[in-house]
Amino acid sequence: MNSVPKSRLLTLVAAVLALALAAAALVMVLADVATTSTGPANEAQQYASPPAKVSSEKSGTGLPSRTLAVANPLYKTGRLTDVNCSPGDLPAGSMVAYRRFLTRVTACLNKAWAAQFRKAEMPFSKPRLRIITSKVRTPCGAWNTGADGVYCSTDRTMYLMISKAQLRNPFPLGITRLIAHEYGHHVQQVSGIWSYYWAARTSAGKAKRLQLSRNSELQAECFSSVFMSTMKNTPLVTPDDWQYTVNWFKKNGAKGWPQNDHGRGPTQAAWMTRGFQRGTPGSCNTWAANPRNVT
Repeated sequence: MNSVPKSRLLTLVAAVLALALAAAALVMVLADVATTSTGPANEAQQYASPPAKVSSEKSGTGLPSRTLAVANPLYKTGRLTDVNCSPGDLPAGSMVAYRRFLTRVTACLNKAWAAQFRKAEMPFSKPRLRIITSKVRTPCGAWNTGADGVYCSTDRTMYLMISKAQLRNPFPLGITRLIAHEYGHHVQQVSGIWSYYWAARTSAGKAKRLQLSRNSELQAECFSSVFMSTMKNTPLVTPDDWQYTVNWFKKNGAKGWPQNDHGRGPTQAAWMTRGFQRGTPGSCNTWAANPRNVT
């Protein structure tokens, strides 16, 4: 049997080791890209589980990119327009009722934010709504782990996933808050705020990208709460249900995400409370806030 020359054997071993190291490096790079991508990706959010016993009461502006984030004209438009939103009941077990409810809430969001953009003298366009019952791949990528809803800026669509558990035990305030959050991302998109967000991510390190993601997610959550404040003390948004929801996010808001890209639970609860109490887009300026308040 012919033996392999020692020099050639060493060359083959070195080549195998080089390939192994290259493969390991590729895995690390792909893992980092998957969690901190710099391009448009699904902006995801969770659904607040209902209480054990639900209460029976129940850019075109021409401004620099960074200026659009920290000093957007929307911030000076005062309280969000109250459009007397009343989406009706959400009975258990009916997907038809769920679709009707979410369509009505989206119509309210369209009216409220369109009015706010008119105050700011900025152009506005409505997002699309797609209601699904299982995970889908959007033009922005794979469905985010732990998410109940995502917004994709590529097709400007809000994707809301209704699970069997939610269908059996619906929480109207919870699903309204969720869709209002995804709508908040659309507001960021059409107002130009995201032109700064995505541009800044391209040159940022991992820690900075996580910080920018928290700025975006916490602002969308605050925008959601601003909309919820227009229905304060109605059958949909009772004091008890709202406080339950804030407490739920304070305790659970960070649990579903593998890294701190949405903010800690207490931080989420703080921005929810701020938006709900003040009721203005200007109260949601996370981009100009002290970094200690966007953790």
